[in-house]
Amino acid sequence: MKVNVWNTINQLSKERGVQPRIIIKAIEESLRIAAARFFDKGEEVVVDFRPEKSELRVYAIKKVVSEAQNPASEISLDEAVLYDPTAQLNKTIEIELPAETLGRIAAQAAKQVIYQKVRDAEQEKIYQEFAPRIGEIVTGTVLRFENNGTILEIKQAEAFLPNKEKLPADEFRKGDLVKGVVTHVLKNTRGPQIQLSRTSPRFLIKLLELEIPEIAAGTIQIKDIIRQPGERTKVAVFSQAKDIDPIGACIGVKGNRILNITKELQGEKIDIIVWDSDPLAYARSALSPAKINKIVITNNQAKEMEARVDKQQFSLAIGKKGINVRLASKLVGWKISIIQEQKAKE
Repeated sequence: MKVNVWNTINQLSKERGVQPRIIIKAIEESLRIAAARFFDKGEEVVVDFRPEKSELRVYAIKKVVSEAQNPASEISLDEAVLYDPTAQLNKTIEIELPAETLGRIAAQAAKQVIYQKVRDAEQEKIYQEFAPRIGEIVTGTVLRFENNGTILEIKQAEAFLPNKEKLPADEFRKGDLVKGVVTHVLKNTRGPQIQLSRTSPRFLIKLLELEIPEIAAGTIQIKDIIRQPGERTKVAVFSQAKDIDPIGACIGVKGNRILNITKELQGEKIDIIVWDSDPLAYARSALSPAKINKIVITNNQAKEMEARVDKQQFSLAIGKKGINVRLASKLVGWKISIIQEQKAKE
C-alpha cells in the first residue's frame, strides 16, 4: 500500500524536536496494536513500514496445512487459497491487512496514538534537558494564567510558576519575560513538567552569583541566607581573602549590584552582613541596619541572648512587624530579645 507520510513525519520532527525514528516507531506500534482487531487469533503481526519510499504493509505469516491446529500460526489449504490462489501445503503465505482497513487504521493512528507518542517523546526530551538544571535560573515568556499559577514558555517547553512561589508584588501580563529558579522537573505528567520559584532562597543565591563575580568565583561565600520573600532578606557572607571587603563587593559601587537584585525582587530589602563563628558578633551584624550598644547571652543552654539599643534604634532593630529581629534570630540560630538601653539599666 502506498502511504505518503514521509513529509508529515519530517514536519512533525522539526516542529516538535523529536527524531523521525521515534515517530516511525510510534506509527509501527500503533498499527500493530490496531491490526490486532483484524488478526484476532493471536497472530504475530509484521509491520513493514518504509516511509521514505511511501510503502506500508501489515501482514501475518502462516503455514499452510491440511487442518489448522494452531490458528495463530497455521491456516488450512482451503482457507489459504482464498488469500493466495497459489498457496501450497507446507508452504507459508502472507495474509495482508485489507487496504481499506489499513488506510483507516493508519489515519486513526496518525491522529491519536502518534500524537501521544510524540507527546511522550517531547516530555522525555524536556526532562533530559531541564532535570540537570534544577537550581538554575531560567527566563520564560508568560503564555497564560491559571487559577493556581502562571504558565511560562521556555524553549518551546511549558513551565509552571505556582502562585505560592510568586513574590507578593509580582504582577505579570501575557508576553512578559519572567525569571525563576527551577525547583522540580517531573516525569509522566499531563501538565507542565518544569516548576519554578521566585520565593526560594536558591533564587536569590543564583541572582547574587549572576550579579556578583566574587560570589560566582567562590572568593566570597554565602554562609547563610534567611528570606521573607518580597519583604526582607539577610545574607551572611564570608571571605578568606584579606584584600576583599565582602559587604562592599556585594553592594557594589553606589549600591548598583544589590539594587539590580532588589529591582528583580520587586523592592525586597537585602541586608548583606559578615558571617562570624562567634554568635554574639554574628548577632550584632545580623541585626543590621540597627546599631547595637551591647549583646549579652542570657541563657546559653536555651540559646537566648539580649541586644541592648538606644531608644532611637529600637524600632529599627525590631523592624516592621518584628521582621528584622525575627530574621536575625533565624540567621544566627539564637533567640534575640531587643531591649532599650534605659530599660536594661533599670
